[in-house]
Order: sequence, then structure tokens, then C-alpha cells
Amino acid sequence: MTEETPGFEEKPDVPSGATSDDAAEAAESPEKEDKAAPAGDAAKTVGLTAELDQVRTALAERTGDLQRLQAEYQNYRRRVERDRVAVKEIATATLLTELLPVLDDIGRARDHGELVGGFKSVAESLETAAAKMGLQQFGKEGEPFDPTIHEALMHSYAPDVTETTCVAVLQPGYRIGERTIRPARVAVAEPQPGAAPSAAKDEAAKDEESGGPDEG
Repeated sequence: MTEETPGFEEKPDVPSGATSDDAAEAAESPEKEDKAAPAGDAAKTVGLTAELDQVRTALAERTGDLQRLQAEYQNYRRRVERDRVAVKEIATATLLTELLPVLDDIGRARDHGELVGGFKSVAESLETAAAKMGLQQFGKEGEPFDPTIHEALMHSYAPDVTETTCVAVLQPGYRIGERTIRPARVAVAEPQPGAAPSAAKDEAAKDEESGGPDEG
């Protein structure tokens, strides 16, 4: 049997040349590593979270900047398109306004039966081209007078009208779309002062034909 030597305890292996302090540190180092590892992971997580927040903030700012730029660009495109359309309409209106006296001459020639031969062909081609550019003629006899599109050059009274009415078109009006480039120049007639309304006239005529109103 092996006899145990009293008074001796087993000690951890210590490299040759190591002191007793080194042996103690070696015995404690696993515990220190176990405690330091969780603390290091938590600090790293906090750092990554802060970086992620910064990236999200920067992304939100860049996204907002991009949306503002897109909105400004769309507004710019709409403004340029409106300006382009307005310039085109003004140029077209200016050109057609210069042609109105020629169109008036063509209209007078047509009314007098002078629109014949080659002149008729040229005149009709010019009217067709003007219509394709959006020119529209307006103004008719018998329509109510509208000061926004009519210009009254002559004035009279008539017993057969119930409101101010265009009784003659001296010069037709022209418009392009909703833009009036020349009002229709007309002669107007107003109801005769003191004249009874037409409904009252009809009633009076019926009474006369029946021998007068019934007596109660």
C-alpha cells in the first residue's frame, strides 16, 4: 500500500520559472475573462445601436431632401408647360388678330356674291387654316346682348323684343378657345319704353276678340 505523506497538498501545475504570484493570477484569470466578456458585448451592442440610429436619421434626411427635390421638379415642369402653352396661345392670337381684317373682307365679298373663281379657293383655304389654329367665329342675329362678348355700335327700340337683343351683326366676333380676341360688333334693340309685355298683349288681344273681359 502507498502511504500518504502528511502535511502536503496538491498544487496546480505551474510552469517552470513562474513565481507564486503568477500561479495565483493563472488561477483567477478564467473568472476575470468570464466577467469581462458580457460587459464587452453590451458595450459593442450599444455602439452598434447608436451607429444604426445615426444611419436611420441620415437616411430619413436624405429621403426628405429627395422628396422635396422631386416636388420642386414637378412644380417646375408644370410651370414650364403652362408658360409654353401661354406663349403659344399669345403668338397664335397675335397672328390671327392680324388676319381678321382679311377675314372681314372675305365675309363681305361672300355676302355680295363676289367670292368666285380662284379668289374663292384661296379664301376658303385661309378660313380652313385659321379654323385649324382654333379660331372660332361667333355673333348671330336674335341672340341676347352680352356685353362680355358683344360691342353695341347701334341702338334702337323695338316692340317685338323682351330684352336687349342683337338685331344685326355688323362685324362677327372671334375667339380662340375661351379667349375672345375680338367682340362681335352689333346693332341692338331694347323693348319699347312703356310697351306692355308680350303676354299682356296676347291677353288683351284675346279679350278684344271675345268682346271684352267678362263682367261679374
